[in-house]
Amino acid sequence: MSPTNATFLRNFLLPQLESEQAVTHKILAAVPPSGEQYQPSPISMTPFQLARHITICELWFLDAILNGQFGPDPRPPESATTCQALAAWYAESTAQRIPLLQQLPADSLTKQLDYIGLRNDPAVAYLNIAIRHTAHHRGQLSTYLRAMGAPVPAIYIESADEPYPPEDGSIVIPPAF
Repeated sequence: MSPTNATFLRNFLLPQLESEQAVTHKILAAVPPSGEQYQPSPISMTPFQLARHITICELWFLDAILNGQFGPDPRPPESATTCQALAAWYAESTAQRIPLLQQLPADSLTKQLDYIGLRNDPAVAYLNIAIRHTAHHRGQLSTYLRAMGAPVPAIYIESADEPYPPEDGSIVIPPAF
């Protein structure tokens, strides 16, 4: 991948990542404490386990891009024992990484990264993988919300529990891509 293409791809994907992060934060924060141990089946992760997986993995992908290699998983603080606390840690942690990703030089974006022996792609490609991985598991978590009787926030435009336009009449313009 050329440095020009890598820079273009980064500049294209980062606004999408930020938009998805806002949605992910809403879904993580929507898990009620009473539902954190819900399991639709014995082999399913609980909402808390899914929230940990989502947050840790996305940050792990972003850290790999920033560091030029996959390293140890980032760990939430010991105090992050609820989905609400994980949501706060996720928001803070992703906000710290976005400016660093924006400033990453093209040669760092084109560096090939070995992903646990399964892939070997330019670092910038892992922005897309991070988005898709998070969206996949966020979808699982959002279906848990409805099943446990919790309201489901709007993911794209509206949900049954968060109609568009909002009932208060305010219009929220999503970030541009």
